[in-house]
Amino acid sequence: MDRQTLKEPRQEQVRRARVAKPKAVSTRKTGQRRGPRAAPKQAVTLKEHVVEIVSDSGEGAQRCGQSFGSVAARMGNGIWTVEIIPAEIQPPARSIAGASGNRIRVASERVTNGGDEADLVVAFNEQVLLGRYRAKELKPGCVILLEDKWRTDPDADIAVSYAHVYDELVAEGYKVHEIPMESECVKYVPDPRRGKNMFVLGLLCSIYSLDLEMAREQIRFVFRKKDAKVIDLNLELLEAGHDWAEENLDIKYAIPASKPKDPQIVMNGNTALALGVLASGMEVCAMYPITPATSASHYLSDIFERVGCVVHQAEDEIAACAFAIGASYAGKCAVTITSGPGLSLKQEGIGLAVMSEIPLVVVDVQRGGPSTGQPTKAEQGDLLSACFGGHGDAPKVVMAASTIEDCFYSVIMARKIAETFNMVVMVLTDASLATAQQPFPRPDFNEQWLAPPIDQSAVPEGASPYDWDPRTGLAPRFIPGQPNGMHCLTGLAHDRLSHVAYDPEINQEGIRNRSLKLATFQKTLKAPAIFGDEDGDLLIVGWGSTKGAIEEAVERLRADGKRVSSLHLKFLQPMPSGMKDMFRRFDKVMTVENTWSDSLDSEVFDEDSRRYAGLALLLRARFLVDVDCWGEVKGQSIKPGKIVRAVLERLP
Repeated sequence: MDRQTLKEPRQEQVRRARVAKPKAVSTRKTGQRRGPRAAPKQAVTLKEHVVEIVSDSGEGAQRCGQSFGSVAARMGNGIWTVEIIPAEIQPPARSIAGASGNRIRVASERVTNGGDEADLVVAFNEQVLLGRYRAKELKPGCVILLEDKWRTDPDADIAVSYAHVYDELVAEGYKVHEIPMESECVKYVPDPRRGKNMFVLGLLCSIYSLDLEMAREQIRFVFRKKDAKVIDLNLELLEAGHDWAEENLDIKYAIPASKPKDPQIVMNGNTALALGVLASGMEVCAMYPITPATSASHYLSDIFERVGCVVHQAEDEIAACAFAIGASYAGKCAVTITSGPGLSLKQEGIGLAVMSEIPLVVVDVQRGGPSTGQPTKAEQGDLLSACFGGHGDAPKVVMAASTIEDCFYSVIMARKIAETFNMVVMVLTDASLATAQQPFPRPDFNEQWLAPPIDQSAVPEGASPYDWDPRTGLAPRFIPGQPNGMHCLTGLAHDRLSHVAYDPEINQEGIRNRSLKLATFQKTLKAPAIFGDEDGDLLIVGWGSTKGAIEEAVERLRADGKRVSSLHLKFLQPMPSGMKDMFRRFDKVMTVENTWSDSLDSEVFDEDSRRYAGLALLLRARFLVDVDCWGEVKGQSIKPGKIVRAVLERLP
């Protein structure tokens, strides 16, 4: 509240809050339904819309958003959902920083990111709405559907707060519609907190002209493990919300959809990762719970045992890594999944896998840092740690998934690389992909994804456990149980016979061959395709989850006549050949990364003191090219519009 409001007598504040008539844009109702309309509402046809549903934690806004997105996807719309997760596990109710919910971008065509600011917001209280407003997540003129119960709350402070926020947003030009969510839901459930989300789903189905029967099917699926009474109750709430909107709201949109020719599936990045583990033929996943990676293990725990596989929840991150290494040593590559702090703890174990040349897949679902940082927020800050973390020279393959579909296929590819080259392969995703949902073509199983049978044939006489090929650095893999293959495995420097050795030449030979394997793998990589023209004024280079936002920004810039293109990297260590020639064809090169980099907006920062983002630093060092960088660390996915503005500042 502003100071002027606080100067009013307390009784007058409360009286004004409770009796003030809503502005003209409000549709605040008493809960009494009107009769049927004389004519059906005419829907405004849209190309796309960004919808946010926000509430206190535990009120079901995330489930509502996921269900809304799933129904739209089933109808053939392109969707991308982004979870809105508070930093605290259970923040105080009605707190500005405690907004929990979902952002859903719905479009006529396929979308690859969460878009820009919201066009429509459903808020269960004014404080979570205020948090989104202050974070500048609302588009000017945004439509707001706001729970109205707080206007007459018995707590005078709450009533005053509600009225103030309402008046402020209306004055700012937002179209605020007050909705009697609680008074409508209490007709069906004694605790409206356990019903508002499905009532709101009904509202949104009406507003966006979604198929109500598909919404019913979605509810039956979501609550399939519940009692039939629970399902029926949620169906009633869905229909009540739909009917209320039809009778009381003059908002109606239609986003045309077209059914895809091929079967589609809708899931988030962590589920795609888990399915990728299953499809790759890996039979062991060892991990310790850590946000935002944990849900991958939850999904695996539900399905893995059905096919004879194991999810091992270790006592800590170090044990999880050691368990996965032991399983890999026994014959089949294993995976360990973690996030930033867990990756730090695994580094010594990763070094053991590198030294002993045991294949291992490590998935790092990045989050905000350092230390505990922002566990529920998105960031791309682990790139250099993935490439160079740990001690000594420990070459490993580092790759990044760029879409939800790519999360599935990246794990399959990582397993194949790890077992082909007897190396550690790290797959980087982040919170933006982990919790987002998107439809993509249903994968057709391919037996080539799977690992070959374990080789238990006798090892040839005279063969050594580390019989490094002088050209590739590769050595045959000895599997425990192979006749003639017994040897002592060690993490110490060793010779070809796996004997501990401190001889200078032997240590040099081992390091050279482990590096040679990485170079051999690099020769198999193809240069990524340029998105846009092959030359121009600016080339944007990105990696990981920024791909969709970068390419959408490039499309907008090119539509305005700007000579801008982009390049997205899947492999970050090693990098493919040919990129230096690509860079030379552009006047400027810059990276866009969801991590920190110093900008030259302060007299303290200059070319000597400036810190570059991770990929920019790697590209400058690798190709000796002047690479600029831009990014932000606001705990959320980078929006296409912000990339456009950053690029325009750098163009002549």
